[in-house]
Amino acid sequence: MSERSGAARARVVLATRNSGKITELRRILADAAVPVEIVGLEEFPQIGDVPETGLTFAENALLKAHAVARESGLPAIADDSGLCVDALNGMPGIFSARWSGTHGDDKANLDLLLAQVSDVPEGHRGAHFACAAALALPSGEERVAEGALRGVIIDAPRGTGGFGYDPIFVPEGETRTTAEMTPAEKDAVSHRGRAFRALVPILAEALG
Repeated sequence: MSERSGAARARVVLATRNSGKITELRRILADAAVPVEIVGLEEFPQIGDVPETGLTFAENALLKAHAVARESGLPAIADDSGLCVDALNGMPGIFSARWSGTHGDDKANLDLLLAQVSDVPEGHRGAHFACAAALALPSGEERVAEGALRGVIIDAPRGTGGFGYDPIFVPEGETRTTAEMTPAEKDAVSHRGRAFRALVPILAEALG
């Protein structure tokens, strides 16, 4: 995209300080030829963490998107995601990042989940990663798109890529865990990538 076309692009805030997420969304928008400039929360140091008090991925994503849209005065996108295990009635779900009680302790979360499904037979270890991506405008208008990646939980971690539950999750049609896939391979099928791609036409329509 040329500098000239970039000058006319609308600015949209992605509610994260994760540079990987920002790069991913920029790439998806570029592939779709949507003229939007994505910026992260590093440009808005006055915006603090938004409590995720919702009961669904969509509710949490909307909470974050609306808060950032209000504080920044710009359209905002936020996402929330997690692992939903069939044998655990869809848990850890929205509690995925703090399943063991400590937010962001990937190893403790993974170890606890493996212990909880240790007696579940191989044919009943279905699970899916789920993601909701929300768009909120300063006017209060909101839209949500969702994405999912089905697969199974294995007995022991494999692979050193990715994060969270990636080392114990094998997507449908794969023999590798998502931690054994390259970043590009994972992006192509990931729940977040699917949710972001589903949000692209919604964003283009909302921004006119």
